[in-house]
Amino acid sequence: MSRVAAIYKNNQRKLLVAKLRDKREVLRAAVSDLKKSPAERMAAAQKLAEMPRNSSKTRIRNRCAVTGRPRGTLRKFGLARNKFRDLALEGQIPGVRKSSW
Repeated sequence: MSRVAAIYKNNQRKLLVAKLRDKREVLRAAVSDLKKSPAERMAAAQKLAEMPRNSSKTRIRNRCAVTGRPRGTLRKFGLARNKFRDLALEGQIPGVRKSSW
């Protein structure tokens, strides 16, 4: 089980990303728009740099929904590899079964 603080911090990042997504997209579009003057583009880049770092989507860490483990997480299921295996063998994940050939 992960530290509760690490899980909580990641959840707070998710909320902040969702809250500031639109503003960040507008500023990023303004920075890359070649039709704008260099001064406008620099101002947009400055505003983008002043935004909280945790509002960036890349700061979010994929974690297991059951244990909070940050590594070895399967994106499709949202589970760590070991919990995925346990639940799949128990038949708790629909459509997943042990392969044999």
